[in-house]
Amino acid sequence: MSRDIDDALADWDPKPDVVQARVIEAADGRDVIQMRLDLGVLQLELTGRPDGRRPHGHSTYFDHLKAKATAAAVADKPFVLTEEHCAEADREFMQFYHRRICWLALGEFDRAVSDSDHTLAFMDFVRDHSPGREFTRAHEQYRGFVLYHRTQAAAAARAEAGDPEGAIDAVRVGAVKIREHLAEFEPESEADEDPMLTQLGRLEAEIRDRHGVGETLQEKLDKAVADEDYEAAARLRDAIRHRRTDGPSQA
Repeated sequence: MSRDIDDALADWDPKPDVVQARVIEAADGRDVIQMRLDLGVLQLELTGRPDGRRPHGHSTYFDHLKAKATAAAVADKPFVLTEEHCAEADREFMQFYHRRICWLALGEFDRAVSDSDHTLAFMDFVRDHSPGREFTRAHEQYRGFVLYHRTQAAAAARAEAGDPEGAIDAVRVGAVKIREHLAEFEPESEADEDPMLTQLGRLEAEIRDRHGVGETLQEKLDKAVADEDYEAAARLRDAIRHRRTDGPSQA
């Protein structure tokens, strides 16, 4: 059996600075993602860990480390990441990064949100069990970028579902989280000049303009709470709950 990848690369030229991804059927019938690189192609699984492995019998290496941390806690012992743990964590971070940008390129926004959430939870774990400040900062510097991807995906998912207000709320919530991260990680930086926040501001304005959205229900609720208008706040909470349960109102 031929081991070259000529067939996979045929008629699929690389494009610099563009994420090229496709879902194809593997020989055994399962679907996989292929991502085009200038020197070849990456192949990723759709579920579980992107390389298809089960580290120490777990779905992901993160799950393996959580099990070890839980066992240490039961034994009343501290759990600190070793050099091997750090290296394997970095491997998994990179795998989920590649799949996340593939999902964004493919328009699979809910899956991009799910993979972002895995990475953010893993980053929390690494921060809490880090072997030192240097390792922590090496990972925390990317938190804003992951939050940015998650925000884009969450907003796109809501817009696709016919809920522009939900899309705007997703952008605003994501922007707040990025601002909070920047304030903690880079307190000397100017958040208003951050390119990710600038882009999210443009995205919010585009959604409002395209769908003719003024204040969202959430923004009205925030204002009612700030004004201590609790009766209006209760009505707005009911309206938001109804929208999330039954879909956006057509009124």
